Amino acid sequence: MPARLVQSIDLARAAWFTLGGIALVLGAVGVLLPVLPTTPFAIVAAFAFGKSAPRLAARLESSRTFGPLVADWRAHGAIARRYKLLTVAMMAGAFALSLALSVAPVVLAVQAVCMTAAAAYVLSRPEASDA
Repeated sequence: MPARLVQSIDLARAAWFTLGGIALVLGAVGVLLPVLPTTPFAIVAAFAFGKSAPRLAARLESSRTFGPLVADWRAHGAIARRYKLLTVAMMAGAFALSLALSVAPVVLAVQAVCMTAAAAYVLSRPEASDA
């Protein structure tokens, strides 16, 4: 393989690995703090580690904490109701904070469109067990 191609592959793996690590940390914080959703971060971490570190992806999928969330998503595209509601509530809270901080109207508009689309997607997913 040409050296440039190898470098770009290594850079891509590093980027996926970094994204997976950040998502995993945020998911772990979400386990401890009820105001931060865990499921989206676990799904992103599993996906990113699948691209960069398959052994880490396998460990994540077999973990007691994150495994069921990832398995429900992979098998059925499902998210437990409580995680759906928490995700939407956190988006609403972030938007309310933006309003309170008097963020520029154009930023609020973009934020509202993106958050509404994300909330609609999350709420449209099938429901997994809350266990």
